[in-house]
Amino acid sequence: MDGDTLHSIGDLARRTGLTVKAIRFYADCGIVPPTDRSPAGYRRYGTEAVARLELVRTLRGLGLDLPTIRRVVDQELPLAEVAAAQAEALGAQIRLLRRRHAVLTAVARRGSTPEEMDLMHRFATLTEDERRRLAGDFLDAVFGGLHADPRFAGIARSLTPELPENPTAEQVEAWIELAELCQDADFRAAVRRLAERYVRPAAQGDRPGPRRDLVAALRDLAGPALAADVGPASAEAGPVVAALLAEYAATLGRPVGEEVRRHLLEQLETAQDPRWERYLRLLAVVNGWPAPESLAPVLDWSLRALRSPAAG
Repeated sequence: MDGDTLHSIGDLARRTGLTVKAIRFYADCGIVPPTDRSPAGYRRYGTEAVARLELVRTLRGLGLDLPTIRRVVDQELPLAEVAAAQAEALGAQIRLLRRRHAVLTAVARRGSTPEEMDLMHRFATLTEDERRRLAGDFLDAVFGGLHADPRFAGIARSLTPELPENPTAEQVEAWIELAELCQDADFRAAVRRLAERYVRPAAQGDRPGPRRDLVAALRDLAGPALAADVGPASAEAGPVVAALLAEYAATLGRPVGEEVRRHLLEQLETAQDPRWERYLRLLAVVNGWPAPESLAPVLDWSLRALRSPAAG
């Protein structure tokens, strides 16, 4: 078959897999004009029409509109430029669909009311600046007046959610729940109390700032006892309780006594709030971090041991 061979619409349909009706439509749009007509008036197409139609079919499958396709096949627009613009547009649609999917999934799972669904949709469609303001308001409520110290500024940054530009549906759903938590006034107050108890009292004469990490002390002291199946109300727990109280008293600059025990109990009770652990888990999902270790078992063990007369 040489380059002068002309094809009927039926030939093109068999070669390209398109229908005769579709080829006529593209011809009428000027995208694949006929090369000639037969003596009876039937359209005839050159060999290049096969390649044009295959390109048209591919571009239509990728979602391009007909005016753009015509300019591409006529070489008025570079294919790479069109592909880049289409990919960007599809990226925006995908991000929108992920947000919608996350909202609908959350609504279905929770059995939400229309009002709750509206709120979740609003959280899911916030702009990046709006998300930052929401997170900033929460952190200001928690650390306001406390984070002048650079160490507290670091803690605040470590608790800041940063939804990526192309989040997964799981990240969007986690962000929605995290945003709801950030708006919860009772949760804000609880985290504020946790932050305040983490600061050395100015009356000690020491420069205000965060104490040594209490979580690390719990892991180091209570963690092994829990792993060894030591009962929190047993006499064997006594040395662990004594070590916890001694370390905490040192951070306060006070002698071990009932006041230190009470203060430590209050600190651990605040940290035991399940919403706080939920915040940290959601934060890890949103930011793409590894899931944090649950402190619930070691917190529960420590609280029971501190309250037990047998453990000292």
